[in-house]
Amino acid sequence: MTEPPQTDEGWFVLHDFRNVDWDAWRDAPERERERAISEGVEYLQDHEAVVDADEGTSAVFSVVGDKADLLIMHLRPTLDHLSTAERQFERTPLGAVTEQATSYVSVTEVSGYVSDAYFAEDEEEVDEGLKQYIEGKIKPEIPDDEYVCFYPMDKRRGEEVNWYDLPFDERADLMKGHGQTARKWGGKVDQIISSSLGFDDFEWGVTLFAGDAVDIKDIVYELRFDDATSKYGEFGSFFIGRRFPPTDLGAYLNGETVPTGEEGGHHHGESEGHHHGEGGDAHHDGESHHDDGDAEDEEDEDDIRGALEDLDIYAGQPHGEDVYATVLYSEADPEEISEEVDGLRGNFEHYDTHVKTAVYEGSYTDRVAVVSIWDTASAAETAAGFLSDLPGVVSRAGEESGFGTMGMFYTVKPDSREDFVEKFDTVGGLLEDMDGHQETDLMVNREDENDMFIASQWRAREDAMAFFRSDAFRNTVQWGRDVLADRPRHVFLA
Repeated sequence: MTEPPQTDEGWFVLHDFRNVDWDAWRDAPERERERAISEGVEYLQDHEAVVDADEGTSAVFSVVGDKADLLIMHLRPTLDHLSTAERQFERTPLGAVTEQATSYVSVTEVSGYVSDAYFAEDEEEVDEGLKQYIEGKIKPEIPDDEYVCFYPMDKRRGEEVNWYDLPFDERADLMKGHGQTARKWGGKVDQIISSSLGFDDFEWGVTLFAGDAVDIKDIVYELRFDDATSKYGEFGSFFIGRRFPPTDLGAYLNGETVPTGEEGGHHHGESEGHHHGEGGDAHHDGESHHDDGDAEDEEDEDDIRGALEDLDIYAGQPHGEDVYATVLYSEADPEEISEEVDGLRGNFEHYDTHVKTAVYEGSYTDRVAVVSIWDTASAAETAAGFLSDLPGVVSRAGEESGFGTMGMFYTVKPDSREDFVEKFDTVGGLLEDMDGHQETDLMVNREDENDMFIASQWRAREDAMAFFRSDAFRNTVQWGRDVLADRPRHVFLA
């Protein structure tokens, strides 16, 4: 018998898909429709407020297509809570004009594929940051993102290809690669993974949440080419929908667009257009679309590095070519972010590949940046997965609209810090007058005020390059050599 991974379970999950009997709804007297809306809103609000249990979360979504009209999703500590919620809905006037199209029952789960350390025999040896991360996986909040996708899945058990016949280490390696691919969407796509072994017809339920529905399509598309999926994944029906607040129930039943106001999600931020090509040609060339984009990014990066090397400025990753940085921006309170990062950093420091993880605050904006630097790209990507679950994450460096330069890390001599900040103010004034400049901020390490980096956003790469080639930039670099404790290092994410 092959070794099964250890598991830990959290909240039980019910995906309750409903069809509205539209004929019955149209034929019902106005008084009955008003009562159905009123009591339906009350039911949904009470369950989103979790008045029926000590903990949990709930949400309602409109569903697109003919599989269902509504999805009511509940997470609760026990199966009995789910059973009660399901029957209470049936007792409402709204339940009387709906039928359950289908449902899915599962329980949130983490396994030894995620972290062997979490399942250590001595519970006191488990890092507090890792505990918090796992807690967020098995007792998750339903994200505020507008769009939801649900699908059930199995691992293949064929005569020639059988996931359960593989050795544990091989399964763990496949899942690690699968996770690294998925983490590219950190800050864009959230997920709740729940096990349904013994509960429903498939082995797992996957629920994805995103502010942009195309991001859901893209992550599912790319993961189809991942070995863990292409060889071993089997899927049931996919459902796609959009979250709306309970108070919009009447608008939904009246055929209006929901959400009606600004209560909808998009906590990952709005961008100026989606970067998947223009017009109807997006993804028309299949797999080569991704390869072409990577090649262009590398060419841009080489051009910029060459220009900066001419100025004797190191243009690689921070601290050397053999290390990698991941940066996520958050709109949460800096104190809250710092507390969360402290816990994760304690876990990161157990790994030899970890160089540094720190929280930076903007000098001119309310932005908070979490910077994590590692010896390997795979370790940085893994860290990004942990960090993307931090509160208020809105984007990952390099994924904003336009052209972003993240980096320009400076360690300033303590006696020269004030002069450096004043110099940045002067340069900032010059940038405001430059074509294509959108925003530049000086990010300061909360734990070391002499450790800073500059985050700059431009309309296009050419606009940024015009500044890097300017006399103003060259003079700033020359001036900086006297006040910096080390040679400036630059990271560029296009």
